[in-house]
Amino acid sequence: MEARGGWLMRFGVCWRNIPLRIFSGASNLCAMKDKRIGFVGVGRMGANMARRLNDLGYTISAVYDSYEASAVALGEELGCVVAKTPAELSGASDVVFTVVTDDAAMAGLFEGSAPIHQDAGGKVFIHCATVSPGAHEAAEAAAKAVGASTLAASMASSITQARQGTLYLMIGGDAEVFAACEPLLKDLSTSLRHVGPVGHAAKIKALVNMVMNINTAGLAEGLGLGAALGLDLGVLKEVFSQTGANSRVLETDGDDMISREHDCFFSAGHAAKDSGIANAIAQGAGVKVPLSLATESQYRRLIDLGLGELDKSAIAELTFPGRKGA
Repeated sequence: MEARGGWLMRFGVCWRNIPLRIFSGASNLCAMKDKRIGFVGVGRMGANMARRLNDLGYTISAVYDSYEASAVALGEELGCVVAKTPAELSGASDVVFTVVTDDAAMAGLFEGSAPIHQDAGGKVFIHCATVSPGAHEAAEAAAKAVGASTLAASMASSITQARQGTLYLMIGGDAEVFAACEPLLKDLSTSLRHVGPVGHAAKIKALVNMVMNINTAGLAEGLGLGAALGLDLGVLKEVFSQTGANSRVLETDGDDMISREHDCFFSAGHAAKDSGIANAIAQGAGVKVPLSLATESQYRRLIDLGLGELDKSAIAELTFPGRKGA
């Protein structure tokens, strides 16, 4: 069998020698002939991950989003339940992916009258949002208390990769739970790395986005200064690409900065949030990060200008002469 059947065979082999204790005494998930997969948070990333798995023949059992219209639209597209609460979604699922906005949204899943971990014994939660290490660790503790397992699946990719199943995933959590879920995670990614406990994935992702955001801000300043000097920006980009000024963001954001095309793949608002997470971690570790602090300040300025929903490349609006924030 292909698609779902092929995955189930691989899933069964993967789980064959894994002690059931990782599910805290719950039913042996490998005895099930299918996995019901739920998605909490079906914005740009979550919806496209769900579409990818649906294309491969997985059973998307339910979706939930605080913005109900997004969940309704995806539910109709995939033919699945649109859950009214996180608990309802969890009840309809064996594996639950969450792709939420921030620490408050993550905490909210485990609070209130119908929390996501209500009667969730034996289930696996895979949290994909970029939130603080503490938020991931709190979610893991809440799930563990009811006999559920948790992975942090930090993503270093964007919308296109989510849809195509070519994400780069950094996975934190128990090694046995990771091994059990690895076939599923591989169907979402081309690169997959287990990095240690849940909190480690969050810390590494924070550092990834810290450096990416610094590079983006630096590129915007370089190109903005080049524009002010009357240089040919196409030539300048080419020179950057062949020298120590090269970076991944030169490839992904350079042309957009010049042409002012800021269709959102990773928003300026999220860049501000993620730099803030890294800066809080640095403060806790007693490490000074002046470049990251300055970068966060620039992205928060974009938010203040009403540009927070634009792509992170919009930071060039603060550096190119004659633009709104320059």
